[in-house]
Amino acid sequence: MNRALPTLATALVLAALPACSSGQHASAPSAGAPDNTVIVFAAASLKKTFSQIGDQFRKDNPGASVEFSFAGSADLVTQLTQGAHADVFASADTKNMDKAAAAGLLAGQPVNFASNTLTIAVAPGNPKKINSFRDLTNPGVSVVACAPQVPCGAATQKVETASGVDLHPVSEESSVTDVLGKVTSGQADAGLVYVTDTAAAGDKVTSVPFPEASGAVNTYPIATLVQAKNPALAARFVDFVTGPTGQRILGQAGFGKP
Repeated sequence: MNRALPTLATALVLAALPACSSGQHASAPSAGAPDNTVIVFAAASLKKTFSQIGDQFRKDNPGASVEFSFAGSADLVTQLTQGAHADVFASADTKNMDKAAAAGLLAGQPVNFASNTLTIAVAPGNPKKINSFRDLTNPGVSVVACAPQVPCGAATQKVETASGVDLHPVSEESSVTDVLGKVTSGQADAGLVYVTDTAAAGDKVTSVPFPEASGAVNTYPIATLVQAKNPALAARFVDFVTGPTGQRILGQAGFGKP
């Protein structure tokens, strides 16, 4: 891509609000949520696993709730700096967490809880015969990627720089789920997503691993926010994510250790 990069103990859930895969809120969490509700802003790539974690919270701890809002990490930081209320922020990279810290949003040090690696998502059976990162530049291959300010986009740029391969995506998306959607809907031949995304998609796509991805692994941090209405409950959510149950669910989804 020839473009510039722009300038913790258990939480409980009665209901996890759904969020659409486009990176926009299906239903934005309420700023007037009661003190027994933890509002979690989380990277789009965490939607399936955090929803499962939420289900486990509800089973273990009836009485409190967690509301989720999933979107691209950069979009979430923008919403937070513009006044959106949340109690916990989980980013798909350290860069956007650092932005939240610089804006004075964090109540303490973030904790790394997972990592993720890029892969190439293609149509089932790989009809375009894409077998390498360089093959994404083959004539007649339409590629879609995350925008550079999004963690998956920054990782893609890092691979481009290291490999000397310059991609020319037909579109740049605000979240990794949008990239995957372009491939599953047939709007693009290939997309740069995380290994967890292709695993969750099942037979809707084929995953094409490439060795260069090992040089652009994203680390996921999570932190409580200064505006949390119930800091102890927010901290318990973070503890659950970083504890045995959360780590088991994340690992089963394909996330690596931080």
